[in-house]
Amino acid sequence: MNPRRRRALLMLALAVVAGGIAASRVSGRAAEVEAQVGSLVPVLVARQDVAAGNRVKAGTLAIRQVPERFVPADALSAPEQAVGRRAGAPVAAGGYLTAGTFASATGSAAGEPAPLARGQRAIEIPVAGGQALADAAPGTRVDVLVTTETRSGAGRTFLALQDVELLGVRAAGDSRTQDGAAARATALATLRVNLRQAVYLTAAQSFAREVRLLVRAPGDRRSAPALEVDSGGLD
Repeated sequence: MNPRRRRALLMLALAVVAGGIAASRVSGRAAEVEAQVGSLVPVLVARQDVAAGNRVKAGTLAIRQVPERFVPADALSAPEQAVGRRAGAPVAAGGYLTAGTFASATGSAAGEPAPLARGQRAIEIPVAGGQALADAAPGTRVDVLVTTETRSGAGRTFLALQDVELLGVRAAGDSRTQDGAAARATALATLRVNLRQAVYLTAAQSFAREVRLLVRAPGDRRSAPALEVDSGGLD
């Protein structure tokens, strides 16, 4: 075999090996991300603004693949679940279509949330900053922030869940003997979630330093990218 051909075969072999290593790393990283946020699931979203009181048309809908962690517990997944139904709340373009979108148009009493649907759970969690929830009525949409802290004092705050339905709020009891997020809680909030989200929030109550709810503006159903800030970024 002449040197030129030997060199070409060697370069080809190196390229194959490098490609295999790169593919393995990409596959491993993808698996890590999926373990953190869940696999992609289909979610029904609005192609354009849907006004409260209007009937939903097929042309105004689209399916988006979203990591499971960021999907509202009552999100719809197929157009036939919404087409022809009258929206009880406005939905902005890009926003999720959920059971709550149609709650006030399907016989639910004013100020009362819709009953839990199949696969949904109601979970009560201790939250800090309860004053901001004082005027939040059942059905209000919220985002969930979780703050953790290591033994060294380093901490991080991240967007744990988005666009979750608030079912109710009540004052927290004496927190002096509590641990975790309950120690800093000023209110107890009940949320409508799916089973995965319920397990996640249950763990957060024990291991997080603090849990807070951010109230969304009426009709704001847009999803945000994953957000996280650690204590080192505040220096």
